[in-house]
Amino acid sequence: MQRVLIGGVAALLMVLAGLLFWQTAANQESVIPAPPPPVMISDALPEAAANAPAFGPAPPTPPEAPKASREEVRFNRYDRNRDELVSRLEMMGSRTKAFKALDSDGNNLLTFEEWAAATGQRFAGADRNKDQLLTRKEFAQTRPKLAAKPGCRC
Repeated sequence: MQRVLIGGVAALLMVLAGLLFWQTAANQESVIPAPPPPVMISDALPEAAANAPAFGPAPPTPPEAPKASREEVRFNRYDRNRDELVSRLEMMGSRTKAFKALDSDGNNLLTFEEWAAATGQRFAGADRNKDQLLTRKEFAQTRPKLAAKPGCRC
């Protein structure tokens, strides 16, 4: 019992000493050293002459890359290895029927010319009034036809 009492008194004394130390540190002003004075540069910046132009020459404009046509963007989407040819593997296995329809010479390589010719025919077929413009209604005709879904899940 005597040990517990001595331990409690010792803990109380340690807490009291900590509080006194904390209060003493809080009441003291902390001295923050003043920052060093700024270094003055002896050389001033040069001044422009009175007749100097306000602005210099414009920077050169970067060359603009030619914008790819919509068909080239679509073609490049399939041309994975960028060899300017779309192979059957690049066209995806599920699209072999569409690939065969586009590959007019049957060499299992689709050139951009073959791609553009097929797309041009598709555009011409959708342009009913032959004005070289597709209206919303005409454009809807270019969408691939969806296969009919079965009526029941037999």
